[in-house]
Amino acid sequence: MTGNGTAAEDAITAGVYIDTSRPHPARVYDWFLGGKDNYPVDEEMAHQLLTVYARGRDIARVNRAFMHRAIRRLGEAGVRQYLDIGTGIPTEPNLHQVAQRVAPESRIVYCDNDPIVLAHAEALLRSVPEGATAYIQADARDPQAILERAGEVLDFTRPVALSLLALLHFVDDEDGAYELVSRLVERLAPGSYLVLSHITSDFDPESAAKARAVYRGSGLTLRPRTREELTRFFDGLEPVEPGVTPAADWHPEPGDPAPAAGDDPIPVYAGVARKP
Repeated sequence: MTGNGTAAEDAITAGVYIDTSRPHPARVYDWFLGGKDNYPVDEEMAHQLLTVYARGRDIARVNRAFMHRAIRRLGEAGVRQYLDIGTGIPTEPNLHQVAQRVAPESRIVYCDNDPIVLAHAEALLRSVPEGATAYIQADARDPQAILERAGEVLDFTRPVALSLLALLHFVDDEDGAYELVSRLVERLAPGSYLVLSHITSDFDPESAAKARAVYRGSGLTLRPRTREELTRFFDGLEPVEPGVTPAADWHPEPGDPAPAAGDDPIPVYAGVARKP
């Protein structure tokens, strides 16, 4: 993080305006992970979500653990460039730390639209000398701007791992979720990868509907998707085994948090696919 102060103090230091009158998904996620960079409005929403689904913290932790495993495996497979859209507030180890532990020369571009992430961007920029990291302040729904700026750090003629973790369930179909992914993947070179995680309604439709209502009440979008709907994002790509699966079941490792438990799996799907 940028310092030892509160989120508000760090934001002021960075000269960033943060709207604390309404919750933001990145800050709610931070609260679920036990972070300090959130506000009462975010904590209030998190508590509302916990009344809908008591394992809300596990959703965040399982998603985070999936990211660590997926990025490590991609690094071991030879990937050296990463574009992470919907970065969220830095929580160590960050994606670049995972990637650069495997290959120090890895280059990473982060992107988010929450000003509080910008306030902490310094933490994201601490690359090892052999590699590089950069941060883009942009909306995920503007892929052209993201790709243009990311191209200053990444070489799109070579493979890139595109990471869209816990992002697309905040983009509804009518807002162009599938078109967004298609435009991003189209720019990637053969041998690139798409890494996704996504909230699902498959396991508990009633709770998913209640969670959507909580988000709607705060003027936010939540669009849980079925396994079939999530698989559509990978159209034209080659799935990496085991395909789209509950995130906790994607190559689990000893010590992972909150593994899937019988009839009560964590409602997050995850998958990785390669561009041929």
